[in-house]
Amino acid sequence: MQSRVGWVQENPITQERGTVLIDPGTEGGVLAALLELGPEARVAGEHFHPTLHERFRVLEGTLALKLDGQERELRPGEMADIPPGAVHDWWNAGGAPASAIVWVDPGERFLEMISTLFGLARTGRTNAAGMPGPLQLAVIGSEFRDVIVFAQPPPAVQKAVLGPLAALGRALGRRPVYPELQEPSEIRPPDPELLELAERFRPPAPAGA
Repeated sequence: MQSRVGWVQENPITQERGTVLIDPGTEGGVLAALLELGPEARVAGEHFHPTLHERFRVLEGTLALKLDGQERELRPGEMADIPPGAVHDWWNAGGAPASAIVWVDPGERFLEMISTLFGLARTGRTNAAGMPGPLQLAVIGSEFRDVIVFAQPPPAVQKAVLGPLAALGRALGRRPVYPELQEPSEIRPPDPELLELAERFRPPAPAGA
């Protein structure tokens, strides 16, 4: 399999740009990426990852993190660990471009999902907030419920509604993954110092792995 180190995925609407530093297809399954953020960048809302461990290390600027209801700001050199199931949200709090290294373990399906969402935004298939339409979102949400679950509406409500909407979306041709969107928007060889940081702070393997 071709290495994806240096592959770039960009979301021009949410002002996020990710460059792969550790390919999750290699031994260990961890994804690490340089995440570059515009002044108003933020994720879509509070969410949790049922099976994924996420870690941030800020390189430039200020990121605000809300984790299990507690807010704090992260500045260059500071890190945050987000265990599976922890409800969180984050955004650029500095009013200027920011960057961080993000690790996701395991990362293959996360990368697949993010490539799909960013690709839909790049190709004009989202709203002004970068979100796909309800049917497309339901198809993606149903496929990737092991990767991400939003805090609102309550998960039980989401589960009841998601199935019928996803079935309709699939019947109308919506897909959870579009192969053409998995290709990078560009390829940019990363700075060796970033590759070294990505390896140095890689999350430890779970006990017994």
